[in-house]
Amino acid sequence: MKKVKLNLNKKISLSYDICIGYNVIDQVGLIIAENHKASHYVLITDSNVSRLYGGVVLGIFQNLGLNTTLIEFQAGETSKNIQTVLSVVGQMLKLGVDRDAILIALGGGVAGDLVGFIASVYMRSVPYIQIPTTLMAQVDSSIGGKTAVDLPDGKNLLGAFHQPKAVFVDLKFLETLPNTEFNNGLAEIIKYGIIDNLKFFETLEQKADAIKKQDRDVLSAVVEHSCRFKKKIVEIDEKDRGIRRILNFGHTVGHAVEAASGYTISHGNAVAIGMAAAVRMSGKLCGFSIGERERIWRLIDVFGLPRYLSLTIRTDEIVERLKMDKKKEGDKINFVLLKRIGMPFVNSEVPEAIIRETIEEIKR
Repeated sequence: MKKVKLNLNKKISLSYDICIGYNVIDQVGLIIAENHKASHYVLITDSNVSRLYGGVVLGIFQNLGLNTTLIEFQAGETSKNIQTVLSVVGQMLKLGVDRDAILIALGGGVAGDLVGFIASVYMRSVPYIQIPTTLMAQVDSSIGGKTAVDLPDGKNLLGAFHQPKAVFVDLKFLETLPNTEFNNGLAEIIKYGIIDNLKFFETLEQKADAIKKQDRDVLSAVVEHSCRFKKKIVEIDEKDRGIRRILNFGHTVGHAVEAASGYTISHGNAVAIGMAAAVRMSGKLCGFSIGERERIWRLIDVFGLPRYLSLTIRTDEIVERLKMDKKKEGDKINFVLLKRIGMPFVNSEVPEAIIRETIEEIKR
């Protein structure tokens, strides 16, 4: 496995490895047994991942002599709520799980966010490990310690920063990932291409077909680059007070779209729509060139992601959701815009008229 070390400055205890490999789950079990000792390992996953991998991973851990229990919750974004938290915690209490335990998030972004949040509050915090099984979780949500659950008012409004003890990325999990879920992860990779540098963006343009076909070498390199970029940003700004906010490119409108749709629009699709909106705002407010706008739109299209929103979702509903965004400061909503590819910045002065005009432009 390749290792990417995330170092949080003086917080050595919070630093950890992001390990990337193919068909390495047996090796992951050995590493956990050797380096992350606990009285009880609680493997928490959703119903879909449990059916595919729950028994396999549970068996690996138990064969290593690790006291491991599997807890399952219903798959889907709608499970990322406080009711699921209470259900999982209730099961943990019945099992006698104490502060010497380690929780293991096996699954996509929902599992990672949910388990991380539970770990941050259970008995005033316990350690946890991320084993992401979706492309989106492997390149984004499993890294950086953001944990959260959704509220009826919006996405990720109840959460905490709680860094994992390790992240293990096994690309073999992607072979059973539905195309729609794989495309969700591509949205985050496109985001990195846009906000990182033109060279990586050009790599995505040139290698698009190989990435979509999941060519192992190409995909491994893209995943590793994405992990390295995110870890670099997290190291500079762990608590999302400065430069880490650029990782929110496409997410401000995206989260509002998700919530306004009742989470019928997936996170990746919503982020793609949000990026298309951010590109339009950048053209209106920052002189972002039409040539670079069209390159971004073309890449979104090539990867099979949407750029437009259904007419059935009201503009007023999206604007109201934006006003509840957790990253807003007072009455000001922070948008990540572009001067050019690889040069993002945060703008908290986007007029509401521009927001409404842009939302109307991306509706079809």
